[in-house]
Amino acid sequence: MGLKDQLAGVIPAPALSRLSDRFTVIGDIAILSLPDELAVYKQTIAAAVMTRQHIIRTVLNKISPLAGDDRTARYENLTGGSTVTVCREYGFLYELDVRRAFFNARLSTERDRVTRQVRLGEQVIVPFCGVGPFAIPAAARGARVVAIDQNPDACSWLSRNIRLNHVEENVTIVNGNAFDCGQFSLQEFDRAIIPTPYGMDAILGIVTPLVKPGGMIHFYTFRKKHQIPEMIEEFRSKGFDLKFFRACGNVAPGVSRWVFDLERSGD
Repeated sequence: MGLKDQLAGVIPAPALSRLSDRFTVIGDIAILSLPDELAVYKQTIAAAVMTRQHIIRTVLNKISPLAGDDRTARYENLTGGSTVTVCREYGFLYELDVRRAFFNARLSTERDRVTRQVRLGEQVIVPFCGVGPFAIPAAARGARVVAIDQNPDACSWLSRNIRLNHVEENVTIVNGNAFDCGQFSLQEFDRAIIPTPYGMDAILGIVTPLVKPGGMIHFYTFRKKHQIPEMIEEFRSKGFDLKFFRACGNVAPGVSRWVFDLERSGD
């Protein structure tokens, strides 16, 4: 039974039609995005969400989109207290304050797919690293990871998380703009993992020269399905060998997040 079914007869049908069955869970926090028409029912909806999963302790309503260099949103607390939580994912722990640092819980399977490809001794660079969900599993597999993020709060939580997951020796944290990562031009990386924020695709051209010929780049971007064949041709024209691609979640009507596993050609 979905959330809408649960609230049928409690909330009038016209208002209920505006409610989505989907909500995000990060650790013990549930995050809704309620339209204004449901404002009068938000406490009723929050109470229903609390019954959906026994781990939920706090319910938030997202009242602004992700914005700014920190990639954070504003939230209204509907029930519960702290916005700090611990997310458990494939054996790793990520502690964060959802008001202060970005975390996409829906990419857990994708993160596991990519980081399982990392090999002992690799040099890996992760721009837009956030609180560490790509960097930490890569480090745990024996890679040396350079993790970059412009948000100082994200870097603070990442510092905590690398200790929490016992990979302190394998992660170097850089609190700075990922577009300045040319500072690592004297270091060759075997792999780059780029969870690109919306509108920042130019980062691929910045990071590619840092990856050694034959190295791998896992590049994320936002596109409509009909744009993908043209993107693939562009990658091939630039000398990339496309090993894998797929959509990994819708983000807006007709727009999905796509991942491309690209092998850099030899020079």
